[in-house]
Order: sequence, then structure tokens, then C-alpha cells
Amino acid sequence: MSLSASFFNNESPSIAIAVEPTNILAIPTPFITKWQKDYTSWNQFVIRTFRNRYDELLDTFESVAFDHIDKRVLEYLHLRKSKQNSSMIQISHQQLANELGTTRVVISRILKQFELNNQLILHRGEIELL
Repeated sequence: MSLSASFFNNESPSIAIAVEPTNILAIPTPFITKWQKDYTSWNQFVIRTFRNRYDELLDTFESVAFDHIDKRVLEYLHLRKSKQNSSMIQISHQQLANELGTTRVVISRILKQFELNNQLILHRGEIELL
């Protein structure tokens, strides 16, 4: 969204919250369109970035429209596990609900069922995948 907003010299409506120390690269808006014209590699990066986000959007839409919430919860947790390279996922039920667009009560019930099925262990502020 930030990249898209920069093409029209608009303020980006997106926000980000870093959960670990993070480096960012801020590129002044005038460079975005200039580089688009002058550098093939930058143009390819921009197109690839838009394509990846578009694919993610379609996948998310498909998941929300057609997958049951319990499947989405489990897929989300496994994705976080692989990204973090750890079976301990630090996330509250409310945060997980916000990420998946549902309520904390629904998430808590699903997680409790997964725990009863020996798929995970619930800890305060953490979920351990088995």
C-alpha cells in the first residue's frame, strides 16, 4: 500500500508494528517513479511486489470465503511456526482473533479444542504447537 500510495504522492493508509528489532528503508517519493523509468531491476521489483501482494490478497479472500475458521487458525499457527523456526508462538487469543478477523471467544474455543486433541498446548500469551 505504501508503494502504491507513493506513485500518486499520497500518504499511505497502512501501518506496521514491529515485534522485534527491525531495519527499514525509507525511499523519498520522487525517487519511486524516477527509478521506475530508469532502472529495469527496480521496475521488476515493484511489479513482483505488487504481484505477490495481489496473490496474498486472493489467497486470503479464498480462505475467508471458503475455509472454516478452525482450519484458518491452524494454518496461521503453522505459518508462524515455520517463519519463527520455533514451536512456541507468542500471541494472545485477542491478537490471533484480530489477525484472522474473528472474535476472541471463537479463537479461545477453537484453541481449547485443539489442546484437547493434543495438537497444541496453551500457555499464558503463548501457544505451543506439537
